Amino acid sequence: MAVAVEGRRRRPRRPGKSRTPYVLIAPAVVAMLGFLVYPMASVLYYSLQQYNVSKPWEDGFAGLANFQTLLNDPLFWQSLGFSGKWVLVEVTLQLLFGLALALIVNETFIGRAVSRALVFSPWAVSGVLTTGIWILLYNPTTGVFRYLADLGVGSYDIAPLADPNTVFTAAVVAELWRGVPFFAILLLADLQTINNDLYEAAAVDGASRIRRFLHITLPHLKDAIILSTLLRAVWEFNNVDLLYTLTGGGPAHQTTTLPLYVAAKAVQSHDFGYGSALTTAAFLILTFFSIAYLRLSKFGART
Repeated sequence: MAVAVEGRRRRPRRPGKSRTPYVLIAPAVVAMLGFLVYPMASVLYYSLQQYNVSKPWEDGFAGLANFQTLLNDPLFWQSLGFSGKWVLVEVTLQLLFGLALALIVNETFIGRAVSRALVFSPWAVSGVLTTGIWILLYNPTTGVFRYLADLGVGSYDIAPLADPNTVFTAAVVAELWRGVPFFAILLLADLQTINNDLYEAAAVDGASRIRRFLHITLPHLKDAIILSTLLRAVWEFNNVDLLYTLTGGGPAHQTTTLPLYVAAKAVQSHDFGYGSALTTAAFLILTFFSIAYLRLSKFGART
């Protein structure tokens, strides 16, 4: 008599035990460790070292000596102060002009598509090319001020990038031209998601344009403004390409941001230990600012 012996049945794997998600995200985790965590750990390590390529005999563990030097470095505080001033002025002006342009090109009028293309076009230009354009415009012999002087407006002696009294304004205008489209693009995209019935209902109730803007448009744009402002603040704090090629941080360090000072110390002076300490300080400042800004602005909270 034959007895059929059933094989042991394999239990179905629970959904929570599947390894597929871990396999799928593994490349991203490896990339993050390689391109983010490792460089950050290296910077922190070198910030605790005396590491100068031009003076290899002085290399060795320095502890917190680089950070003590940083606290007593007047150029560090000057560059940090200028970075704060630069971020505040640039981000504020870019937000205001970007919001105004977004509101304008959101309206229906003849030539709206062309107007949007013109508004957004500076964002497609690289930072170095933008700098080249403005260097030509600011050139005292061939630039716009020369032509204005030929027309009897202004003076032939104007050199905005060489004058300590005008270099900041000149740099702000150049970066403003490049940065405004960023806000205009993001805010326009959010404006187009607002239900037009809200404006029509408010108009029927007698609400003016200003009241509609304050009570419908701004609350809807709140999160977009918070996020775009934070992103732009971080980018402007780390602005190197435009300021370096436009002013070189001068005259007399008047337009030297903290990243420019880091580059001067690490690349030009070959003091990678102190440059790493400056980089660590900049990272901590940006991290603290970002967390505090998001908490104070109540990003994501319903209004």
